[in-house]
Amino acid sequence: MARGLAPVRLRSSRKYKLLDMPESRRGRFATQRGQAPSPQGTVQALKITQQVNMSLTLIELEDEFTRLTLAPELGASIVNWTVRSTGQSLLRHADEHALNTGLPGKLGCFPLIPWSNRIADGGFDCPDGWLALAPNSLTDPLPIHGSAWQQPWDVVSRSENEVVLQLDGTTPFAYRTRQRFQLSAGKLSIELHVTHLAEHAAWHGLGLHPYLPRTANTRLQAPARHVWLCDRAKLPTELSALPLEWDFQQLKALPESLVDNGFCEWNGHCLIEQADLGYTLDCQATGSDYYLLYCPVGLEFFCIEPVSHPVNAHHLPGRPGLRLLEQGQSTELGFTLQYRPLQAEVPNS
Repeated sequence: MARGLAPVRLRSSRKYKLLDMPESRRGRFATQRGQAPSPQGTVQALKITQQVNMSLTLIELEDEFTRLTLAPELGASIVNWTVRSTGQSLLRHADEHALNTGLPGKLGCFPLIPWSNRIADGGFDCPDGWLALAPNSLTDPLPIHGSAWQQPWDVVSRSENEVVLQLDGTTPFAYRTRQRFQLSAGKLSIELHVTHLAEHAAWHGLGLHPYLPRTANTRLQAPARHVWLCDRAKLPTELSALPLEWDFQQLKALPESLVDNGFCEWNGHCLIEQADLGYTLDCQATGSDYYLLYCPVGLEFFCIEPVSHPVNAHHLPGRPGLRLLEQGQSTELGFTLQYRPLQAEVPNS
């Protein structure tokens, strides 16, 4: 077996917190907005179970420059993506403590399926009625990021530099999603694909939530034309021209103040320059005209998230970026990140 292919199995004596989200309706929607949902008629709030003993299988992929570590059981999350010759992290580094939490939000990247970010009003309208949702995170009062990140995925296929993971989800409706990871010459390619399985049509959105290192000299280029301003609930209130410090037409430093906003009319390209860390990432999204930028104050990471729709698109006029899928119909999103060292590097064999 080629080096890097064998899954890493952590000792079973270690403990993890498992995310437990009960099953929802299978494509049957509540018919009236505001109706008190039955236990079978709504997505239940996320629960943290008591700690249990388990072993967690990690998968490694390699090319001549980089190594990718995945945790299929933790929402098909990327744990780490590193440079083989130096160990430098290309996404925010996840150590053993981060992995032991069992939380995808402590790792390098996780998928956003079947919607991205927050949804207001406790659900949204579909052609067959109101689809009720409940909060699914202990850190946010609104339903957030869909359900795929909170469920274990299966390995469908695997080689030295490629793996395909799959989830048959039932929350908040039945869907099948696949995530394909491939490494080649320092380029990480991620493809998301989702097929609607429920009897009744529903709105779908997709995205990825990578966490990236941030230093004093991190620079970002991500051309967009407008940005959504938000209220205290982090929901969009107004589509605005870009403030000067949020205009990333050219490489520039990240703002020192908090940014947690959606940008639109994006061409899918972004460049991340990490002068202090010795590399750049040249990124391209497909199926995404929007990105979310999260720059927390005083923390050593930031997020630029390629997404198919703005925050709370289910309640915006025209439902921008969402796809209404009938049973058997699909939608997809892709993202590539090309690693380039700032100094010439000899590839590993």
